[in-house]
Amino acid sequence: MNESNNNKKWFALYTKPKQEFKASQQLESAGIDFYLPVITKVKQWTDRKKKITEPLIKGYIFIFADEKERNISLEQFSIVRCIFDNGRPAVIPKWQMENLKNFLRKDENVIVNSGIVPGAKVKILDGPFEGVIGVIKQEAKGKTIAVNIELLNRSVLTQISNDICFEVIKN
Repeated sequence: MNESNNNKKWFALYTKPKQEFKASQQLESAGIDFYLPVITKVKQWTDRKKKITEPLIKGYIFIFADEKERNISLEQFSIVRCIFDNGRPAVIPKWQMENLKNFLRKDENVIVNSGIVPGAKVKILDGPFEGVIGVIKQEAKGKTIAVNIELLNRSVLTQISNDICFEVIKN
């Protein structure tokens, strides 16, 4: 890791409505590292079905940037503001971003839940989500695992089967 990467942190930026993809183009043009988590869904209209790609967390894009790059990001037309916490730009822990990326690499059905899901923090030991750290929420049909981005008050959820092994992580 070079010296300039040592000062870089993950930030969440709020975009104008339905401007996440435009924001990614503008950030790419500005040379800023970004991550726009997306999912592919099948949408059905009355006359046809079509696969569409849409942002997983509507209204947000993530940047890996230093302070100068964060300020350049805020100058982009499709970016509204940076998410703040206690009067400072909110830094998303690197492990949370890695968890989100790992979670979305799996070809499984996911949904986004607004609000943090309470429960035990676990690490999946086998199956398609092996290595993912999440929070378990018991449901009538098996278990649901959530990967949280706490600063955004969002959780990405998927169903896991009852036979998947996991270990509880102690804080």
